[in-house]
Amino acid sequence: MSITQGQLQEIIKPVNLNQEKINQVTTSLNQTFESYEINTPLRICHFLAQVIHESGMFRYTAEIWGPTNAQSGYEGRKDLGNDATGDGFKYRGRGWIQLTGKANYKLASVELNQDYVNNPDLLQQYPGAALIAGWYWNKHILNTLADNDDILNITKRTNGGTNGLTDRQLWLDKAKAVIFLSQTEQT
Repeated sequence: MSITQGQLQEIIKPVNLNQEKINQVTTSLNQTFESYEINTPLRICHFLAQVIHESGMFRYTAEIWGPTNAQSGYEGRKDLGNDATGDGFKYRGRGWIQLTGKANYKLASVELNQDYVNNPDLLQQYPGAALIAGWYWNKHILNTLADNDDILNITKRTNGGTNGLTDRQLWLDKAKAVIFLSQTEQT
């Protein structure tokens, strides 16, 4: 199952991405869906709800850096693998679901056969921003929660809490309206 440019534009309305960006996003989404078995209407809708929220409607592929107090706290965090000066910023959140910390960049590098440790900006480009979100989705077994239509626990696993739950629910509802309508029209 895939998503069309028209479906994506309808979901994110009134935001209007330029043609090049809508092509990049749609192609990247479809590659991610195929790679990570995000292959049912419910899985696609839940994935979209999370990444649309996390990426600011596909405007951002990297964490906006202040640094805020929380971001400054990334520096020296052993649980994130940030053991050298500057690692907090270097391994800040990237991708549509923010991959954060040198340890996570190393794990993704090994599992995806890409050198994100020495080239972290690859996660800000397409299709990397989407594929890392799919990798994270798969690692955290979110297809199972999507199959159960469990936005609360998907949000907790994606964000570590319930930050933005109302907005994520809005995106889920919009995605369902478009994706399920398309499915009905095809039958």
